[in-house]
Amino acid sequence: QVQLVESGGGLVQAGGSLRLSCAASGRTFSSYRMAWFRQAPGKDREFVASIGFSAGSTLYADSVKGRFTISRDNAKNTVHLQMNSLKPEDTAVYYCATERQLGTLYADWGQGTQVTVSS
Repeated sequence: QVQLVESGGGLVQAGGSLRLSCAASGRTFSSYRMAWFRQAPGKDREFVASIGFSAGSTLYADSVKGRFTISRDNAKNTVHLQMNSLKPEDTAVYYCATERQLGTLYADWGQGTQVTVSS
């Protein structure tokens, strides 16, 4: 399995930017598609974005499309989520995970990093 640790969250004003990072351990990182999820208080976990091996293989939730960019560096075992034009509704704990079955099964969840966007 892969162990994941998220970082980069914080407090930001609406319209601002944050860059999240997900550091992975293990030697099978490049074998998996990677994904970011988020969970706001009182709400279910929500898919944000995912990325495959190739740079063009990315998926985004409609709510973040055009504002967020997911990227990965397999040599450094790292996944990033660049978040621009942040809105208060983006406030949540953000998690990264490995994708074991396309769109359905995720594993190796990190502890999450808090993102708070003030208006």
